[in-house]
Amino acid sequence: MIKKLVLVFIAIFAIQLYAQEGTASLYSFYGIGSQKFKGTAENRSMGGLSIYTDSIHVNLRNPASYATPNLTYFNNESRPIKFSVGSSYSSLNLKSTNNTDNASAVSFDYLAMSIPMGKFGFGFGIMPSTAVGYKLDNNNTAGDLLNRFQGEGGLNKAFLGFGYQIVNGLSVGVDAQYNFGNVQNSIIEFVYDDDDVPLQYQSKETNRADLSGLNFNLGLSYKQMLNEKLEIVSGVTYSIESKLSSKNERSYSTILYDRSTGDEFVYSNLDVDLEALGLKETDLILPSKVSVGLGVGQPRKWFVGTEYLFQNTSNLKNVILSSGNNATFKDASTISFGGFYIPEYNSFTSYFKRVVYRGGVYVEDTGLTINNEDVKEFGMSFGVGLPVGDVFSNVNIGLEIGKRGSTNSNLIQENFINLQLSLSLNDKWFGKHKYD
Repeated sequence: MIKKLVLVFIAIFAIQLYAQEGTASLYSFYGIGSQKFKGTAENRSMGGLSIYTDSIHVNLRNPASYATPNLTYFNNESRPIKFSVGSSYSSLNLKSTNNTDNASAVSFDYLAMSIPMGKFGFGFGIMPSTAVGYKLDNNNTAGDLLNRFQGEGGLNKAFLGFGYQIVNGLSVGVDAQYNFGNVQNSIIEFVYDDDDVPLQYQSKETNRADLSGLNFNLGLSYKQMLNEKLEIVSGVTYSIESKLSSKNERSYSTILYDRSTGDEFVYSNLDVDLEALGLKETDLILPSKVSVGLGVGQPRKWFVGTEYLFQNTSNLKNVILSSGNNATFKDASTISFGGFYIPEYNSFTSYFKRVVYRGGVYVEDTGLTINNEDVKEFGMSFGVGLPVGDVFSNVNIGLEIGKRGSTNSNLIQENFINLQLSLSLNDKWFGKHKYD
């Protein structure tokens, strides 16, 4: 049954990875898009908390999680192979000072595997990092369409990481992440005659940036029993600032625009010589990021913790993807609080006693400032881990409810509901023979 579920998930996610936009947020207009990956479904169900590591779940935000203690379930021989795949659905209610609208998006979130090697462990996988997906019309006071902004694409990561358990409870790790993808945006400027009738031909500017490059993420995880029941858990991660190569294109077109259908027909096209302007190849700075967290709990029973994440997004820039004069980036930060509860992880009499119940909240300053108004985000999350099959495999379902931005300074407030679904599967590949 588990193998069939895995095949279905991989097939669905492969289709989505090929065709997805990944977001419907209008704020993905800025920079290289909205941040897409904020942790696994387990992390996000706890307000984004990522400091907790164990031997049966993949933690993709801290590479130290690749090296975890062995399971007594396996007579302390080895921890299991961990496989995880996730997807999400986002529903947005967009609210301005005088209008409302709705949008939605379905996307692939991650595909990863972690394999133990004694005190070592390594992991690999792929995930979308940022996503661009917006279509925004700008009308004048008479309701006439002045500009249409449209964008798609985003940045993806393929990663390979290693972890090492220095002593029992203390692990370190590093991820090497290869970033790739493209961001495309366009703007159509509509012109009218004296009778407010749109002209036959309109002008369109199109930009594209193809991005690629490496960055590294370092992690440390520490656990220590305070007494027979209570355990203290802490974690630190640091992503080193890096530069991505951006190969850029820009063109101007004269188009015929059918207002009844929204179809565009290119009449003429002019490619801009960006090489002569020194813009054919530019660098995009991928900002550094650091997180620290601390929590306490009873192993296999309950856990509560808090985490602070800081990102140096004031360094995020690429001239070909300029966000306009009304938007700037400053440093971003997030504070998360959350945890989980398991009534009885090894119960033989009640399925629901083995379910993991999760919850959390977070407050985020996205680092984006528009019209001198900071764009902030608040969310509450809930989730469950439903046991399936053998070896502590589970299906994880998470729900986030919150808002992003506000209607101040002519901005858009996005009220969102995000639903995450993931499979966290475990298996034993390398076991000792007990009988000859």
